[in-house]
Amino acid sequence: MSHISANDLKTKGISAIELALSSAPEAMVSVRGKDRFVVMDIAHYHYLRECELDAALAQTRADLAAGRVVQESPAAHLARLDSL
Repeated sequence: MSHISANDLKTKGISAIELALSSAPEAMVSVRGKDRFVVMDIAHYHYLRECELDAALAQTRADLAAGRVVQESPAAHLARLDSL
């Protein structure tokens, strides 16, 4: 993963990000020597977001198949939440 210092970002601006992303899909931004932020191309962000959604869907399907679900009305759901 590429690294961009906060000073490089301050002096070079978006060109520092473009240069870092030309060799890797993500770049770490460090502030005072510590990694603080990650920047990425929007297409890569959308890909990662889709992966998160696919994982959540797979987990939901596994919960349904294993019977780890509760079917209830909205009122019963709110009452159950209040009792917790």
